[in-house]
Amino acid sequence: MVSSNIELRVFTEPQQGATYDELLRVAQAAETLGYGAFFRSDHYQAMNSAGLPGPTDAWITLAGLARETSTIRLGTLVTSATFRYPGPLAISVAQVDAMSGGRVDFGLGAGWFEEEHTSYGIPFPSLGERFDKLEESLAVITGLWETPIGETFSYVGKHYTIVDSPALPKPAQSPRPPILIGGGGKKRTPALAAKYADEFNIPFASLEDTGIQFDRVRAAATAAGRDPESLVYSNALVLCCGKTEDDIARRAGVIGREVSELRENGAAGSPAELVDKIGRFGELGASRVYLQTLDLSDLDHLELVASEVIPQL
Repeated sequence: MVSSNIELRVFTEPQQGATYDELLRVAQAAETLGYGAFFRSDHYQAMNSAGLPGPTDAWITLAGLARETSTIRLGTLVTSATFRYPGPLAISVAQVDAMSGGRVDFGLGAGWFEEEHTSYGIPFPSLGERFDKLEESLAVITGLWETPIGETFSYVGKHYTIVDSPALPKPAQSPRPPILIGGGGKKRTPALAAKYADEFNIPFASLEDTGIQFDRVRAAATAAGRDPESLVYSNALVLCCGKTEDDIARRAGVIGREVSELRENGAAGSPAELVDKIGRFGELGASRVYLQTLDLSDLDHLELVASEVIPQL
């Protein structure tokens, strides 16, 4: 259950205001510094900020990064099932996987941010219907990817029906890219993770809530006849690290947060504090932590963690 070593991944929120070039600099720095992956959110509108110059599309961004990086893994935390039909989404992700030489991790969720839907003309159904669409999307996407070449795939659902699809193209990874499902839902989320996920992620949760949710997912996997340890368990935490208290306070101020709150709820403080905090998530079973990096201009922040935290994990 206890993870002996924990991989750190960089997680960005470009809807808060980022260009492709800024994301590229961070992704290439993360690759050079030895982080396990570069992930981004999939949102079309900023939360609590102007978000200038505006959003970037997750899969277009990752396609570009696939060609401008060579070793780091790339993914979404997470793509919303409300944004794209599952058939075309399967094609897009398979193509980016091929463009990257098989470095994609595919995170998919139900969607939650109503304003971005109304701002861009995307239907936003009830929570129950969003989960239904998520479940059908997972069935369709995995079905398309896992259908042998030369065979066709069909599916009949309430929201999506697929008839004799050639189920092409195939991703570079076989039978498919790793699928990440996350969240704090008590029933449907663990059940979907048990059925479809290679990795389960809980974002911005306390140690107590993390332990409870990991146990729910383990129980759902066991109930589904699956070894619960065949899943990777991970967390996402806001990053705010510094060598001195002044450095920590400065970085907290840039992202509009209080140091005390970040120390309690995030990966914040000195490198030694981060090693301790991340290690406690590891004791619950986490083997990956996504560090939410909100100031994309501060590459020294990533360098500090790479030099003083990663070697101790």
